[in-house]
Amino acid sequence: MTKTGEIDLILHFFEQIGIAAELRPVPDSTFLPGILIEAGRLIIDIDKLKHPGDLLHEAGHIAVESSAERPLMHGNIQTDSPKESLELGAILWSYAALRHLNLPPEFVFHEEGYKGQSDWLIEQFEGGMYIGLPLLQWMGLTYDPKNAAKMNAEPFPFMLKWLRE
Repeated sequence: MTKTGEIDLILHFFEQIGIAAELRPVPDSTFLPGILIEAGRLIIDIDKLKHPGDLLHEAGHIAVESSAERPLMHGNIQTDSPKESLELGAILWSYAALRHLNLPPEFVFHEEGYKGQSDWLIEQFEGGMYIGLPLLQWMGLTYDPKNAAKMNAEPFPFMLKWLRE
């Protein structure tokens, strides 16, 4: 699939789940090239975007934020320390999204990201060790296998819903 095809697939997914995205130029100083979070929306500069999979990770930050706080999101989420605690949720959310879209794990967890831990994250997730799953379950987004069985539902990486209320 081409970069344009990947972006189109992701934008369609965002539209389906309710994450607003807009294509327009962004400053060179963004945390990830070509991506800016502005008022809870993803602003995407296709010319500067280096890794389309980064869109899923940044969308994960938006998705795991409460609906009340989502419109207040702006810029680099990592610099706002209370939001940093949601990082594991955003990482695992992006894994569920790539599985939903039938993309390989390396699409999101590329060698230039995750502080050199991409291979480790892939190994954990592909092995069923879902770091951050209790957080996503607490948010009402998915179930672990035990609770999925109780609820007669599919377990993670299936998502009950994609956005936290």
